[in-house]
Amino acid sequence: MSITDPQELAGLRAAGAIVRRMLDAMRAAVRVGVTTAELDDIGAKVMREHGAQSAPQLVYKFPGVNCISVNDEAVHGIPSLRALVDGDVVKLDVTIEKDGFMADAAESVPVGAVAEPVQRLIACAERAFKKSMLVARAGFRVSEIGRVVEREVRRSGFSVIRDLGGHGIGRTIHEEPRVPNYPDPDARQILTEGLVITVEPIIAAGSGRSVLSSDGWTVRTADRKPSAHYEHTLVITKGEPILLTAA
Repeated sequence: MSITDPQELAGLRAAGAIVRRMLDAMRAAVRVGVTTAELDDIGAKVMREHGAQSAPQLVYKFPGVNCISVNDEAVHGIPSLRALVDGDVVKLDVTIEKDGFMADAAESVPVGAVAEPVQRLIACAERAFKKSMLVARAGFRVSEIGRVVEREVRRSGFSVIRDLGGHGIGRTIHEEPRVPNYPDPDARQILTEGLVITVEPIIAAGSGRSVLSSDGWTVRTADRKPSAHYEHTLVITKGEPILLTAA
């Protein structure tokens, strides 16, 4: 969506603040032995306390409140009785609806003692996001975001998962434009003031090829290498974008 009045911005800020609270609560609970279902319940409790709904459930009938993916699972992992173990990396992906507005954010969280290459992978996803904020501004093409993301990811020795990326958001989860994590020549739209999008580097330690799991939801790396995901919902301006889901 594109914001046309201050009330819309206020509604999006409110949704983004709930996403932030949910992520913070879930992240604080990550430890060896906790199950992904328990993490989902923690996020769901915060969500209900603030009168919000799970957007994946609302729009797609997703079988969980939040998407929680572990290790080679890149996105859309279903919360379950799987207990986290030392060395895992868990991706917490939260999208909610509040009063007709939606916001979306994700973080990758290490569990216990994580191998150094995985630590670098997690850091790279966040760093690629931060560098892309220099071009996530009015007047740039959408493809410039992908150019910056992929350049940083490749420079660090990793791959973007090209089948996955950011998107417009606001009134529903996935709106135009598509925001690839590589310089897709088809992503020619000019970013304009007030446009609401997600930017979300989803990267892998291996080839970056992905496959859909037999559960019909979870997308994992084809070579079973670990992945990382970092995301915020933001509003495009002439300068630094407004991060709706940041602390």
